Amino acid sequence: MRFTDQFLDDIRDRISISQVVGEHVVWDKKKSQPQKGDFWACCPFHGEKTPSFHADDRRGRYHCFGCGVSGDHFRFLVEKAGLPFPEAVEKLAGQAGLQLPARDAQEEARDRKRKSLYDVMDLATSYFEQALAANVGARARGYLHERGVLPKFQQMFRLGFAPDSRNGLKEYLASNGVTANEMIACGLLVSGDDIAVPFDRFRNRLMFPILDFRGRVVAFGGRAMSPEARAKYLNSPETELFHKRRTLYNGQMARQASHDGKPLIVVEGYMDVIALVQVGFEGAVAPLGTALTDEHLGLLWKMTNDPVLCFDGDSAGQRAAYKSMDIMLPMLKPGVTAQIVTLPDGVDPDDLIQKEGRKGLEELLNSALPLSEAVWERETRGANVGTPEAKAALEFKLKNIANEIADASVRKHYGQAFNDKLYKFFRPQRQYGGQQQRTNNSGYNKDAKSGGYSNAKTQRGGYQVSNALKKSLSASNSTSGVASREAVILVGLINHPELVEMHLEDLAQIDLQSSAARKILDVVISQVSANHEIKSKQLREALERRGCAIDLAQIDNVVRQQGIWQVTPEANSQDAEVGLNHALALHYKSHRLNRELKAAEMALGNDPSEESYERLRDIQNQITSVDGTEALIEGFGSLSGRSTRNL
Repeated sequence: MRFTDQFLDDIRDRISISQVVGEHVVWDKKKSQPQKGDFWACCPFHGEKTPSFHADDRRGRYHCFGCGVSGDHFRFLVEKAGLPFPEAVEKLAGQAGLQLPARDAQEEARDRKRKSLYDVMDLATSYFEQALAANVGARARGYLHERGVLPKFQQMFRLGFAPDSRNGLKEYLASNGVTANEMIACGLLVSGDDIAVPFDRFRNRLMFPILDFRGRVVAFGGRAMSPEARAKYLNSPETELFHKRRTLYNGQMARQASHDGKPLIVVEGYMDVIALVQVGFEGAVAPLGTALTDEHLGLLWKMTNDPVLCFDGDSAGQRAAYKSMDIMLPMLKPGVTAQIVTLPDGVDPDDLIQKEGRKGLEELLNSALPLSEAVWERETRGANVGTPEAKAALEFKLKNIANEIADASVRKHYGQAFNDKLYKFFRPQRQYGGQQQRTNNSGYNKDAKSGGYSNAKTQRGGYQVSNALKKSLSASNSTSGVASREAVILVGLINHPELVEMHLEDLAQIDLQSSAARKILDVVISQVSANHEIKSKQLREALERRGCAIDLAQIDNVVRQQGIWQVTPEANSQDAEVGLNHALALHYKSHRLNRELKAAEMALGNDPSEESYERLRDIQNQITSVDGTEALIEGFGSLSGRSTRNL
């Protein structure tokens, strides 16, 4: 059976070369880098002790640096497993979930035709190259000289020139046995029912051959040499060989550069790509006559998980950047993203390199924003959030943007990131006793005047807490349906609203057990975000208006019964903060240990070994003693009028 190139490519796309080879070798764990698609093993074709056999998932190739064997999926099975080629294809098609195509004489004829069309495109490329080197190409050569394109790179990219003739290319190809139908099929001639005699599509243009990932010329881009031309750039039409949504200019070189660890940089035009390559950025690519598409992104993410998208600083560049962000968001996966960089207005990468060289481009790339930051900047640039309605509108829009992401994990983390940023964006600095204070995620803050407490150390893996507090926090449930440890956290926040702002990032992500606790926390966060100077009394009134009066009374009662004075209204704000930090630390540890316990129970069920049992028992002991590390913090409570060292 004759298999088309497209069918074989579909198999290669669905199955990695490491999967095929991995059935016959053991990968070297130290040398292999699965996240980059690099795998090393001792060669299965010759005996060796040091791994020199390399499989590259991104290129779909294997190569042994010892004996020199190399090939793709099918060749490996033919040479190693001894399968005939059709059987190798059948085996891999089954693994890929593809049905073998029925013999199609017409498709096979089209495949043969495509192969002959590649020859036609190569002939056309040679014609354009010769024209650029001849007298007729003098003006185009002058243009390249002005743009700083060195002869070496003109040859590397096979640049050429299309003379200002309606029949020059057509006559050249005809003299080499190419039919008019083949020229039309390649997109080299303009034809139609209303055109009596087809003529050359490209005339008086600097020519940029466009190659596929196998290095075959599939299309051309032509830049007009005449300012009167209707289109500055003209690209080949869609053909059997060329699909612009699935092709990238310089894709083949960029794939190799990305494999070698160089950055993959997406720019907007041919000259930008060449300018970047000239200063050592071989991973530069550009879409062809279209904005970046989801198919382009698929190609990019096959080469690297983190391409850099570089856009011009004008309004068109901004629109292209925004559109690309919107296309990317639904496609994001864990570890798969992009960076966004925008040039100054009126400057493109080629201009930047001519003025500032490689250094200027490096500085620009270093300023690239992660996609999440770029989206945030887009939505908040110039935003006026002086009213609750405006804040709500921005929050609503960012929530909808995050919800566009298909992957649940990435969607969750985008939502959390946007929430964290919103809280910081909305809140001003707040005054405490005439001193501006800021909190951070590293622990407790210290006031220079009062000698308050900062970063209480842990012992035996647990945060230090007192007997009274640990007794309350360790209880798993309360009569209100809100866990006691959660009641302490909520009452502390309600009685000391200033602590809400200081812990917004943590509170936005905290996992509370009951719906009542979650509702109370949501109301607290929304009220403090809307009114940064809200008092405890106002906050309690807002909770009562939202139907939380009964739950509020119950959590107050739980805290009173336990005697947790640190979260009472009378406690000094710094004492309250330390108490809240302890409560949060114990809450997080308890949740982590319970997750580990579930995993250990599952592991014991699957593997009833002594090791699994010991792991389960260790976690159970930690849960039992999670509240058994007593805090001895010097002077704790003194600011609230208490002399005792213990909670």
